[in-house]
Amino acid sequence: MLRHIAAALMALALVSATPAAAASPRLAPAVDREVVFTADGTTVYGTLHVPEHRTGKRLRAALLLPGSGPTDRDGNQPPVTTPNTLAHLADALGEDGVATLRFDKYGTGRTGLGAYEGRPEDLDYPAFVRQAQAAYETLRDQPETDPRALTVVGHSEGAMTALLLGGTAHPRPAGLALLQPQAIRMLDLVALQLKDQVAEATRQGQFTRKEQRAINAAVDAAVTSLREGRPVDTTDLPQVIAALFEAFQGPSARFVESDDAVYPPDTAAALRPGTRVLLTCGTNDVQIPCSTTDALTTALRQAHAGKPGRVVLPGVDHLLHDADHPDTLAPSVLDALSRFARH
Repeated sequence: MLRHIAAALMALALVSATPAAAASPRLAPAVDREVVFTADGTTVYGTLHVPEHRTGKRLRAALLLPGSGPTDRDGNQPPVTTPNTLAHLADALGEDGVATLRFDKYGTGRTGLGAYEGRPEDLDYPAFVRQAQAAYETLRDQPETDPRALTVVGHSEGAMTALLLGGTAHPRPAGLALLQPQAIRMLDLVALQLKDQVAEATRQGQFTRKEQRAINAAVDAAVTSLREGRPVDTTDLPQVIAALFEAFQGPSARFVESDDAVYPPDTAAALRPGTRVLLTCGTNDVQIPCSTTDALTTALRQAHAGKPGRVVLPGVDHLLHDADHPDTLAPSVLDALSRFARH
């Protein structure tokens, strides 16, 4: 009996002496933190989302980049367009244990025009790339992130910016997610979109076939004039299209010229071989048809980019929705992103 008691006391002493070994790792709760950084003399405001994680663990992390226009850190252009694209992406990646940084780019949210206040005509596309570069470095330097496991996730025009960062950022990103990317020159994409809209209007009887051909020719001529620095002749253009090309010659002229100068397939060569790349296109995306990503897909393959490569998303539109999920990310988007994040 005494031997049994002594053995029991010894076992109890061993358990009591090693409580740390039996204890579960301490978890830090998920948190959203306001982050402030500087780009070209402008104070930029953003949100760092840190998912629940083991205390002291360095996390995989992704920089989120929005599409064109005045799109804020959540992926919105309030009050008209509020799909919360980037906020949804941050939530989805957080579920996979990935920290994210998203920010108010120039002209939006708390950032505003910053150093370009009063002179928006000086704001060109490279300024947005430098702003994204500063955001990437800020994400890299956060205490919770692993600088060896950084990715860049860009939507639409933001995907083109992500591609540029992929070849220049330090350290080079381990992966890029190019979601419905601007994959051809800007004015070529605009011309394609306008011609598709005119074709639909013609099918509805708003234009004759002859008028459609004249408008298409005028669009092509307008693109050529912009690229050659000549005034655009809007005589044969419908008023709404004429207004668009007139705006391209106004305060946004410098941005349009510098954005149009980038041919995304050419930038793929600068990627580090083996960089994981996800490129998505949706079959219901009228802004970025899958066919516009063909040349970029080929260029990524020639640059020896890693998998998964291009993923076609049936029924998905430009805002990453489908018919059954008009206000949230489509399940096929979530699946592609999760597979990419977990690789």
